[in-house]
Amino acid sequence: MPLFAMSYLANKIIPQNIAYKDIKYTDALKLSVVYQGGIVTWVAFWALYGQGFGAENLTSVFSFGAAYMSVVLLEPLVDLCVLAGAKTLASLQNSPFVNNRLYNPAA
Repeated sequence: MPLFAMSYLANKIIPQNIAYKDIKYTDALKLSVVYQGGIVTWVAFWALYGQGFGAENLTSVFSFGAAYMSVVLLEPLVDLCVLAGAKTLASLQNSPFVNNRLYNPAA
């Protein structure tokens, strides 16, 4: 489900006719935060759906959310660093190691 939400948001905020390296940093940050938030929400939903709202289950859900906060805080920064690397490493443009869309707009 988080991937569907991110895909929907990406289609709304990122034009189809740009290369991935030309995505704005703010847009990449929005997508990353939505995805990570979606992961936490999805796990909480299934835990509550499957085990109910008992104290022990709520404690487990909150414990997971607290532990996952390091990912929620670090992942957007990693994503922004990867985007910065893509913007500066033009030598990868014709490399078989990256997707063609990284440097070329969609046809």
